[in-house]
Amino acid sequence: MDLQLKNKTAFISGSTSGIGFATAKMLLQEGVNVIINGRSNGSITKAVTELEESVPGAAVSGIAADFSDRQQVEKLLLQLPHIDILINNVGIYKAQTFFDTPDEDWYRQFEVNVMSGVRLSRHCLPRMLDQNWGRILFISSECATLIPEDLFAYSTTKTTLLSLSRGLAQLAKGTNVTVNAVLPGSTLSDGAEQFVADLAAKEGKTKAEIEADFFSNGRPFSLLQRFAKVEEIASTITYLVSPLSIATNGTSIKLDGGSMGGIL
Repeated sequence: MDLQLKNKTAFISGSTSGIGFATAKMLLQEGVNVIINGRSNGSITKAVTELEESVPGAAVSGIAADFSDRQQVEKLLLQLPHIDILINNVGIYKAQTFFDTPDEDWYRQFEVNVMSGVRLSRHCLPRMLDQNWGRILFISSECATLIPEDLFAYSTTKTTLLSLSRGLAQLAKGTNVTVNAVLPGSTLSDGAEQFVADLAAKEGKTKAEIEADFFSNGRPFSLLQRFAKVEEIASTITYLVSPLSIATNGTSIKLDGGSMGGIL
């Protein structure tokens, strides 16, 4: 299927690994000019090299910026060309109880997870509206509705993204600009793989046993009953930022393998 994405330009925050990196690769395969982002020039150089090797002729570049530093974000915005597709993917978390989470950790997670999308969208949306075409996508999480006891701050930021996404979609009413959010479930990113490996070593179990325990106890409603692959999340994202997805707007799409339960 031709997703009609050739020669579009995309920016993906937090995309040197994980879902962001997998999405960059798929967009490049569709002929999109992709600008990736990481916190350091070193991580960007490594990721760009890997993408160029995977997708010959890929039009890929990168801009370094730490989204917890507002000055770095302002410099990034000055370097951005016109963006057709904005994927707000960058996110951080810190596992700790509600009572052990100081204000500073709440502020930092809101700065990175929420304000990154606010500032990028405020920069990119006006020109999308002027040209009457654009896609903005927020990467939320199943934790927006499943609130783990050690992730209150993270979950709150991911819930906030759903309101932000819907509000921006309403600003683009009647145009060919769409704004949506996706809620991935537990996904086998580099961090998740390391978590599973570390826990397996600590408890003297296999990684398969740790994964089975997690879905039996931590995600009992999951229908997939395994970690999603980053490519399985990226494939839906790639469709949603294409012209073919025009009828999907102002909504939140579950990519959770059924972990959140319910019929909606």
